[in-house]
Amino acid sequence: MNASVLACALAVTLLVACSRTSSDTASTDAGAAAKGGARLRIAVVPKGTTHEFWKSAHAGAVKASRELDVDIVWKGPLREDDLKAQIDVVSSFVAQGVSGIVLAPLNASALRAPVRAAAQAKIPVVVFDSDLAGDAHVSFVATDNQAAGKLAGEHLARAIGGKGSVVVLRYQEGSASTQDRERGFLDAVRAAPGITIASENQYGGATTETAFKRSESLLLALGAAEGTIAGVFTPNESTTFGMLQALRKANVAKKVRFVGFDASEKLLGALRDGDIEALVVQHPFKMGYLAVKTMVAHLRGEAIERRIDTGSRVVTRQDLDDPAVKEIVSPDLGRWLGE
Repeated sequence: MNASVLACALAVTLLVACSRTSSDTASTDAGAAAKGGARLRIAVVPKGTTHEFWKSAHAGAVKASRELDVDIVWKGPLREDDLKAQIDVVSSFVAQGVSGIVLAPLNASALRAPVRAAAQAKIPVVVFDSDLAGDAHVSFVATDNQAAGKLAGEHLARAIGGKGSVVVLRYQEGSASTQDRERGFLDAVRAAPGITIASENQYGGATTETAFKRSESLLLALGAAEGTIAGVFTPNESTTFGMLQALRKANVAKKVRFVGFDASEKLLGALRDGDIEALVVQHPFKMGYLAVKTMVAHLRGEAIERRIDTGSRVVTRQDLDDPAVKEIVSPDLGRWLGE
């Protein structure tokens, strides 16, 4: 081996050694920060940042951070179909050596590797809203989504008198939370012998625009304007609003019984007007709050539960003036987010 080759080899060896030392130090520092009394800095990564659901979850996370005197950094992709952006955000927080990561994974499998990398760097991860494959995360804080979907199916079955054709507009492939809701809904309506499923294999996508286009095409193809569809179910905020717009455009909004998922100001207005039969609502504020609270408890050496159910319920027009319902669907975001 000549001198130049030997010098190059030595340089590469030193570079790798330095890289490993730096990585190991970051991992150790992340764990030591929690145990050594340093101020905790927790990254909270939602699926997206535009839907009302995530704003409510953000507010809950802020409340927990103030109560527990920790810092949170809220950062996620703008759109709920930008998987690469979410992976990059998680990887960036791992590189920064934050104390812990609270994550709502866009995909049950694709975020598995970044979460495993965080665990290897001694940065614990609490998953919220939507489940993640594997066991590298320390807790899962979310709605029991299959049970929530079943609530939707049972309510819609009663609303249409246990007979007729129903449509499911799915959200997008790989989203564990909505897949569970869709499964729960389908199990419930299949238990009613008089109900047939006209469509269950169409996806609305991550935005209200894509959901509207898919809904419009689906309603047209099935002849909804001719009274062929008795009921519709959608499993999240964007698909619900997209379907609502399509039902209104087709002039069948009050003829087709529509059960959606999640709540926003526009969806609650449609519920009050009768264009939506019912909404299955989660508690995103509580979800964000408990996810951060669970992470802090873990970092401080306290025992935590592996799975935490934050609950769900069906809300009809008659429920909208119930103070308990108002607290869930219309939390005071301005108090926590400064809006």
